[in-house]
Amino acid sequence: MLLAPLRSMRARFALVLALVALVLTCVFGTVIGESSISRLKAQTGLQLAELAYSMIDRLDRDMSGRSKELTVLSELEALRNPANISEARLLLNRLKEKFPSYSWIGLTDAHGTVAASTSGLLEGADISQRPVFMNGLDQTFVGDVHEAVLLAKLLPNPSGEAMKFVDISMPVRNGDGGLVGVLATHLSWEWADEVGRSLFEPLQRRLPGLEFLVISKDRTVLLGPKEMIGETLGVQVDTSVRQGWSVQPWQDGTVYLTGAAQSVGVDDYEGLGWTVVARQPASVAFAEALAVRNEILMWGCVLSFAFAVIGWFAAGMITGPVIQIASAAARLSEGADVTIPLLKGTREVETLSIAIRHLVESLTRKRSQLALVEGIAYRDTVTGLPNRAALDKFVQAVRSDAVTRPNFGVLCLDLDGFKPVNDRFGHAIGDALLHEVGLRLLAAVRDGDIAVRHGGDEFVVLLRLKAGDTFDSVQRTAQRIILKLAEPVTLGGQLVKVGCSVGGAVWTNNEFDEVLAQADAALYEAKRAGKSQFQFHRMTVRSDKEPLAEASVY
Repeated sequence: MLLAPLRSMRARFALVLALVALVLTCVFGTVIGESSISRLKAQTGLQLAELAYSMIDRLDRDMSGRSKELTVLSELEALRNPANISEARLLLNRLKEKFPSYSWIGLTDAHGTVAASTSGLLEGADISQRPVFMNGLDQTFVGDVHEAVLLAKLLPNPSGEAMKFVDISMPVRNGDGGLVGVLATHLSWEWADEVGRSLFEPLQRRLPGLEFLVISKDRTVLLGPKEMIGETLGVQVDTSVRQGWSVQPWQDGTVYLTGAAQSVGVDDYEGLGWTVVARQPASVAFAEALAVRNEILMWGCVLSFAFAVIGWFAAGMITGPVIQIASAAARLSEGADVTIPLLKGTREVETLSIAIRHLVESLTRKRSQLALVEGIAYRDTVTGLPNRAALDKFVQAVRSDAVTRPNFGVLCLDLDGFKPVNDRFGHAIGDALLHEVGLRLLAAVRDGDIAVRHGGDEFVVLLRLKAGDTFDSVQRTAQRIILKLAEPVTLGGQLVKVGCSVGGAVWTNNEFDEVLAQADAALYEAKRAGKSQFQFHRMTVRSDKEPLAEASVY
């Protein structure tokens, strides 16, 4: 007696209800968690993109400012007059003292010889072949990050790492516009690292794992983790998607939440095409949202269990009988041989079970009658193939499908030598031969094609055409049918052999009756050509290799 409730529909439904409640709660918790992750992803991603933009804007503005400072310096009389070299040297040293990011500032003559420089470094050296001189002869030049091997040997380098510089140079002209020399500078690349640290270090407590990279126009990493500096960036950073942020795996196998911004220059400074990337490991960025999701799922499981217990008591009284009827109805719809049960209980449930049972019995009788009538009406009793009425019904169904309506190759077949067989061996052998022809036609066509007995010893085959089907593909099917039907067959102890002639046309957007008449005309051309032949309607195609759907002309 104690186990009886566990075997009842009530217990089973309660179990299903518990599982459904649990699944819905899990889905609900997952949706909330994913929504939290999505919002956090967008919020953090935009913040990273803003950081990247702030840094690239700071770099552009600093480069533009340095360029303007040097432009003002190049216009001073002390630099434009070759006789004031000592004064020029003093000005250069003072500028370097005020702005330590200048590693070296030098003034050359018109031929590229360094006339004055900070701390006297490279004075008298010929730099006429250096890009900083050659590119600064005509206009202000800002070069990309590079290593200056000669200068690096003369400058203090406490870190011992390779020193990198950014070149800024411009022509120095006298009052008449004549070239006096070139003002050339090497800006220490450590300045960019300092800019990045000043922006990112205050946020690294709130955004653990936060890193920044500066990438050149040719995708070389200029600043970033030490192991990546000088390497080509192995991922595609697109600054145009999601307002400059994305989530993607990097070459080290870690998935990062990435914000990026590209240099666009400031005022007259066009920028060097640098891209600043701010990134944070996705596992760290979404850790808080994942914890919230897990907590929701935990409490959801507890609540789902509680609601399932309550539902167990309510479901047994209300839905048990209904579930039993629905189960029987579902099995009926799947083809099972069952009847709707007559349930004794509340008046409503008893009335419902009786009404549904009568309805199902009535529908079952009508469906059986309709299936029997339809089978007789649309099936040829001799060959087992669909008859002409079935063909008409199929054509109407194809016409009604205006959206995905396919094209068809239409073949008209007529048996060669059937009448002598019928006259010699009798109608029974003739009917058996027609039955064999039906079987062979079914074996010769593909899924989606239809073979129909049109009357007497005439048959119609509709071949569903796919994209790229040509005249050759229809012809091969026709030849396969001719060869198949030409094989002899033993019927009633007699070896019987017939052949067939085939005419073809294509049904696209025109009337089917017109296409059938064209295929029938081609059939008679095949008959006149010697039988066991295939003829295609001569107005149908222009080329044997041309797709039929495009080549049809009516």
